[in-house]
Amino acid sequence: MKEDKLSDLSMQLSVDVLKLTKELRSKHETVISNQISRSATSVCANIAESKYGHSRADFIAKLEIALKEANETGKWLEMLLKSNYISEVKYKELNKVCSTIRILLIASIKTAKENSK
Repeated sequence: MKEDKLSDLSMQLSVDVLKLTKELRSKHETVISNQISRSATSVCANIAESKYGHSRADFIAKLEIALKEANETGKWLEMLLKSNYISEVKYKELNKVCSTIRILLIASIKTAKENSK
């Protein structure tokens, strides 16, 4: 159940960030837009890859990478807010999804580690 929700939320985050990236590039902001598009899409890709991990350790490793990338995405969102490239409303909307993904990833990683003992 959590995996499907993770997949759905990570796809939503990726698509929303890619749309945001288009807006940012129209404002001639390329540095952060390149970084956030990479980190947000990496969250989605690593969650997808985790489903076909070769082992429990590989599964956990992919989720841990996704967690790091979600954390990075959150930091880029904060920078965009503080540099006035996005509104507070947009920030809260995207950050809520990103935070939910992090919470679910932490829970999934914890469960996977406990089940591998």
